[in-house]
Amino acid sequence: MGRRTMQGGAGQALLLMGLLAALVGGGCRDNPPLVGASGRLRLSAAAVTFPPTYPGQTREETVRVLNAGRSPLRVTWTRVEAPFSVEGLPERLAAGEAPVRIRFAPGAVGTYTATLVGTSPEGGTVSLVLSGEARPVPECPSPGTCFRATFDVATERCVAEALGDGTQCDPGNECVLNARCLGGQCQGQERVCDDGNACTTDVCNPLDGCTAVLAPPCPGDGKCQVGVCDPATGCGLARAVDGTFCGARRGCDVADVCVDGACVVRDLPDGFVCAPSTPCQEEGRCQGPVCARPAALALEPDWTYDAAERSRDLHDIMVWPDGSVTLSGFFSSPLLDATGEFPVSAQGTGRRCMLWNERLLCMDFPQQGTVSLLDRNTGVPRWTFTLTAARPDLAAQATTMFMARLAVMAPDRLAALFEAYPANAEEGTQCRVYFLVVLDAKGGLVSGKLLEDPLLSVCNHPHPFGLASNTEGDLFVAFSPTVNPGAPLQAGAPTLLLAYSADGVERWRRMLPMAGGELGTVRGLLLPEYATTPLRTLDGTELGPVAELGRAVATRDVLVPSPAGTTVNPEGGEAAASELKGYAVPGLDTLWTYTLPAGQRFTSKELRLADTLPWGSQGPETLALGFASEGTTPTLVGVRTRDGSEAFQCPLSYEPLSVQQLFELGPERLVLMDGSSECGQCDPPFAYSRARFQRFPLKGLRPTAAPWPGTFGGPGHGHHELPVNGAP
Repeated sequence: MGRRTMQGGAGQALLLMGLLAALVGGGCRDNPPLVGASGRLRLSAAAVTFPPTYPGQTREETVRVLNAGRSPLRVTWTRVEAPFSVEGLPERLAAGEAPVRIRFAPGAVGTYTATLVGTSPEGGTVSLVLSGEARPVPECPSPGTCFRATFDVATERCVAEALGDGTQCDPGNECVLNARCLGGQCQGQERVCDDGNACTTDVCNPLDGCTAVLAPPCPGDGKCQVGVCDPATGCGLARAVDGTFCGARRGCDVADVCVDGACVVRDLPDGFVCAPSTPCQEEGRCQGPVCARPAALALEPDWTYDAAERSRDLHDIMVWPDGSVTLSGFFSSPLLDATGEFPVSAQGTGRRCMLWNERLLCMDFPQQGTVSLLDRNTGVPRWTFTLTAARPDLAAQATTMFMARLAVMAPDRLAALFEAYPANAEEGTQCRVYFLVVLDAKGGLVSGKLLEDPLLSVCNHPHPFGLASNTEGDLFVAFSPTVNPGAPLQAGAPTLLLAYSADGVERWRRMLPMAGGELGTVRGLLLPEYATTPLRTLDGTELGPVAELGRAVATRDVLVPSPAGTTVNPEGGEAAASELKGYAVPGLDTLWTYTLPAGQRFTSKELRLADTLPWGSQGPETLALGFASEGTTPTLVGVRTRDGSEAFQCPLSYEPLSVQQLFELGPERLVLMDGSSECGQCDPPFAYSRARFQRFPLKGLRPTAAPWPGTFGGPGHGHHELPVNGAP
């Protein structure tokens, strides 16, 4: 037994020595495979599904081929047809793994599949299922009239490029002929309108083409020659009617009057008309040396519409140039001609509306995220613009699109601010995104862009409380955070002011430490509602303190802020005051101060501008109109903007439901709103309210064509600075 043990031990030692010698002496030679070892062929995935792809685009994925054994494997692979291709397939695979690149490069739209099979005599068989979808290349919406957008399959984004100069384009304006692209702008020749009548003003409407209206009265010489118009030759002069005032002396005993075309001094007879009428007083007539005027009579309404009695959410007024009245509200159906015998309601609901190109323009009509231009008689849309359809690339950044503000930039340019929840945000979030869109007169897209600023990225429902443009078409926006979650929105501080050129290029931005409000513009001045100084429209710099501007109005020469103390700043205001001030435009020197009689106080921040009708050889005067009271009786006060003198005080005969919340002017009429229950300082003002509307005769007055006629841009709410007599 012991011998066999020794022999066995010697045999094992010899075997170990042989193996060691083989390892040391044969390390540089190929070793034969280990007897009894086996390999395993595996893949890191059983299938590869490529993301949706576009023809011309290549997708690539990586799959690992594994040898789970210790010995190399011989592998043969099946062939994969296009649009799939494989690179890096190993025919001999050592222990471990090897990466294999698989590409999908379709040349046409379709759904594709293929199977890659690998076979190893030692390791078995594996298969990989390949699949991919090639979708049609998306159509890219045009970013503007003179731009083309194409889809870049590499970046999967629409890329815009300007059309070549000279390319025909649609200007979206019937007043532009032979339009061609030039530097990305659609430009052409101005249509010349001439009806052959020198006594009409020939104008071109961007939607309807040439029209003619009565020209302004021809001027006289102020010296007993009055202006007359001949259709063939135009303006000329003729003798003034005998008795027309012609000089500075206008007393009944000594007056400068015209006689036979000459200005002479006369003692006027009793009964001579020595003063024009006012809205509530007849003409003054001479009684001896005195120009006696009858006592003022209270103005009484000749039409009333109480929205509460009709259960309609109406709380905004628009007066058309011919005097017809449209009422609208927050998500209500506009009442197109409220004063007509059979008022017509638009078939659909909208939000804030305004007048543009002789039609009614409404936000979110007939559904959210749209703006529509309605026929004023039927309420049928002439056109409707929907941002999500026109710019799906912008829509992809947001959900639940709706509108925030509108502003006229020019007869053929409209600024529309669209508001939305950010993409992937929950419904009702206080986060917002805003898109600034410029449209032409036919509702065509001129430009569209996402607005970006740190203030807008805070989830406190930032909102554009002000939007206005000047005669050059430059646009100004005032954004502020809100202090309440739902409409009507009340502004907080600070305010971000953004300025854009007429083609949507940013010019400047600045932050102001105040709550946001309405904006106005006049001759290079920007008028933020809660600021105590105007800003320069050129660069946003402050121009020097005046008073809190409030809902200011302005002629070309005079700026009149809201009556001191009537503007209720969300952060606190003053008690109603009795003064009205006029400042020079654009220098801002104080020109005059008007003070109400003792006991009276201004009751509303709203002001409007009106022109008197010409009287004798005297041309029209521009008046600032506002409301005051002594007790409960409201009084309409007219103050001359040239010197601050009082033109009239007319009491109004009605029982007030509230202060005078809005009023607008038409030809020889005034439409007043009161009784609204919501916040007039908010946006939209008076939302969800049911107000009362009344119309009062306003003899001898008409709305003035001033650079900034009043709140929301005046009767049409255009938010656009008007040129005066063609001057910029």
